Amino acid sequence: MTTTTADGLWARSYHPAPDRPRQLVCFPHAGGSASFFFPVSAQLAPVAEVLSVQYPGRQDRRTETSPDDIGTMADLVYAALGDRIGSRPTAFFGHSMGAMVAFEVARRLEADGGELTHLFASGRRAPSRYRAESVHRRDDEGIVAELKLLSGTDAALLGDEELLRMILPAVRSDYTAVETYRCDPGAAIKAPITALTGDDDPKTTLEEAGDWRAHTTGAFDLKVYPGGHFFLSSQAPAVLALLREHLTHGEEFAK
Repeated sequence: MTTTTADGLWARSYHPAPDRPRQLVCFPHAGGSASFFFPVSAQLAPVAEVLSVQYPGRQDRRTETSPDDIGTMADLVYAALGDRIGSRPTAFFGHSMGAMVAFEVARRLEADGGELTHLFASGRRAPSRYRAESVHRRDDEGIVAELKLLSGTDAALLGDEELLRMILPAVRSDYTAVETYRCDPGAAIKAPITALTGDDDPKTTLEEAGDWRAHTTGAFDLKVYPGGHFFLSSQAPAVLALLREHLTHGEEFAK
C-alpha cells in the first residue's frame, strides 16, 4: 500500500494518481478516519484520484484535539485543501457527519469563486433538518452503545477498552459538532447534489434526505438503498458504480 499526504495531515491518497483528470474527496462519519475510504480509493483509482480527509483526534492524529463545531472543522479542511481542491475537477463524498462537513467546505469553496462538480451526501438528513439529540452528553458507555447501534465502528475496536479510551474524546467531539450544528434553511450551493440514504436508517427518513434538494441551485437526485445508517457496507458495489459513472462522465452525469 502506498500512502501520501496532501497538504500535511489533512488528507490521504492511498493510490496516488496525479495524472487522473478528476478527483474525489471523501469525508468520514463521526468517529471515522481516512482509512474508511481505502476500498473506495482502490476501486476508483483507474478513473480518479481519491483523497480521504483525516480529521484530528484519530489514528496518527490521535494526540490532537478534534474540533467540536462543524463550521470550524470545515474552515480547517478548506484552509488545508483549498488549493488542491481547485487543481482539477473535484467531487465530494461525505457520509453522515462527513456530509455536513463536505457541504460546508463546498460553501466555502464556491464563496471563493471555486467550483465543485458534485456533492454526494450520504447517510445524513438535509442541513436544515434538525432533531433534538444529545448523544454527546452521555457517559462513555452511552456513546459506545450508540456506535454499536449504528454499526459504524469495527466490533473488535468496541471490545478493546484501551483503544476505545483513545478514540472516545474524538467521537464525543464529533457528536457535539453534529448535534449542535445549525444551518440557514436558505443555504445552498451551485453544485449538483445527490443524496444517498438507507431505507431503514434510524437517523434519516426519506423525506429528510430528500430535503437536500433545497440546498442546491443545480440538479438534485435521491438514491435509496436497502439497509440502515451504514448501508454503504452492504451496498458498496452500487454506490461505487454511481461514483464511477460521475467520475467518468462528469457533467453529463448531472443532467
